[in-house]
Amino acid sequence: MLRNTTISFIGSGAMAEAMIRGILNQQLIHPEAITASGPRPERAQELRGRYGIRAVTDNCQAARSGKIVVLSVKPQTVKKVLPEIREAIAADDLLISIAAGTSIRVLRKGAGIPKVVRAMPNTPGQVGHGMTVWTATPEVDEVGLRQAQAVLGALGKELYVNDESDLDRATALSGTGPAYIFLFMEALIDAGVHLGFSRRVAQELVYQTIEGSLAIARSTGAHPVELRNRVTSPGGTTAEALYQFEKGGLRTVVSKGVWAAYQRSVALGELADE
Repeated sequence: MLRNTTISFIGSGAMAEAMIRGILNQQLIHPEAITASGPRPERAQELRGRYGIRAVTDNCQAARSGKIVVLSVKPQTVKKVLPEIREAIAADDLLISIAAGTSIRVLRKGAGIPKVVRAMPNTPGQVGHGMTVWTATPEVDEVGLRQAQAVLGALGKELYVNDESDLDRATALSGTGPAYIFLFMEALIDAGVHLGFSRRVAQELVYQTIEGSLAIARSTGAHPVELRNRVTSPGGTTAEALYQFEKGGLRTVVSKGVWAAYQRSVALGELADE
């Protein structure tokens, strides 16, 4: 779906580079069909040397060269960048935004085009294991949807949703989710150190335990509660640990945290729309 088109990245940070790397690794498009723009000449030189793409410091130049324009700048710079590239974007171009909290209304108004995709990726996309939730305006046809799917799939898994408000929910669950996992990993490692392990050993035990647990969950397809019950013997060590987690309100704290993230995502989106 991408072989006969060109792609421009407005913003050349970590997520843009991850998408570029994924697209090229999957051989979806030739390097010379990709352009990336950013403010630093040294970054442009780095990307040219690493991937063989066109890299520039002029957003308009980049936007003009792509039939698919990926907006991959920081959310706080979106309203500054959109007016810059508005005249460079053709009416039938496809705009894909991964700028968190920026609504389709703002994107359409700022870019002045009808075909807009809004996506919410997460940081594991930087290593090709991301989860991206996305939606599109009605004007995006079947070809555009498949192109967006290919671009976003370069970060890992992708999921299309009909309702834009699902992106706020995804922000709270999968977008922010890696931070929750990292915090739990940190807590487990600290607990291992408290038990007497070196930090290196505790870290290795935790990393492999999480990786292996995920592998079991994916391979069996079983619900987490079933998997948890399989390793919980009555009166055993696991049962005692889980009792303390429940007693401390772990589920409630997690639920409240995710809900707070969702409310914050909605609030930030409303501020961005003003």
